[in-house]
Amino acid sequence: MNRLGEQLNLWWIALAFFTRIPVPASVEFSQASLNRASRYFPAVGWLIGALCATALWLLMLVFPQDVAVLISIAISLLLTGCFHEDGLADTSDGLGGGWTREQKLSIMKDSRIGTYGAAALWVSLTLKFVVLSQLINPVLALLVAHPLSRIIPTVFIAAMSYVSDVDTSKAKPLAESGSGADTAIAIITGLIALMFINNPFIILFVLLVLAGVAYVFLKRQIGGFTGDALGAVQQVSELAIYLSLLALSGSFS
Repeated sequence: MNRLGEQLNLWWIALAFFTRIPVPASVEFSQASLNRASRYFPAVGWLIGALCATALWLLMLVFPQDVAVLISIAISLLLTGCFHEDGLADTSDGLGGGWTREQKLSIMKDSRIGTYGAAALWVSLTLKFVVLSQLINPVLALLVAHPLSRIIPTVFIAAMSYVSDVDTSKAKPLAESGSGADTAIAIITGLIALMFINNPFIILFVLLVLAGVAYVFLKRQIGGFTGDALGAVQQVSELAIYLSLLALSGSFS
């Protein structure tokens, strides 16, 4: 496989792992390939953001903004198969219901949703709906938030230890981090989104603070990261971006 074909294969792997979008049957999957495909995680965010933003723009031609936003959120859930939302729910259940590190990790593996998980999902989805409905330009918000929100989880794969049971985890392929080059490519790909908004350094500052807080929090709670924890970090990052854009609503005037 030539270099271009190899990179295209990595792109398809990243797309298949994080979305329900069909990929060619010829894609060659392996754990090593998924590790390297981490360079394209924010790029997948660009695609999801572009699809959701386009859908929202078209919907707003027909429906009121709040109705269009709600439908666009549903579309994003269909595109990703609620992949990150599932991580948010499982992480909330584990960290909220467990006392020891082992209890927290055990609860996070339970596919059943508990009180903490249900509450976290309700708050997350409600906040997305309310904030996007209030923004002057929710289309742009969707476009930039999806790639930006995938930077921190990608960095954590390289910077933290994987703490779940590798043999039984759904995120087993992420147990070994990619190279520094993979992480750098992912960061640059995601940060390009800052070029489309005013006050980009404020958004960057928010993400840096969130990264630091999330890093320390996860290290203290479970000693590292799990696939569910990465999903939770993505969701919190996305919400933080929407809230920041709302606070800086002049960015869309």
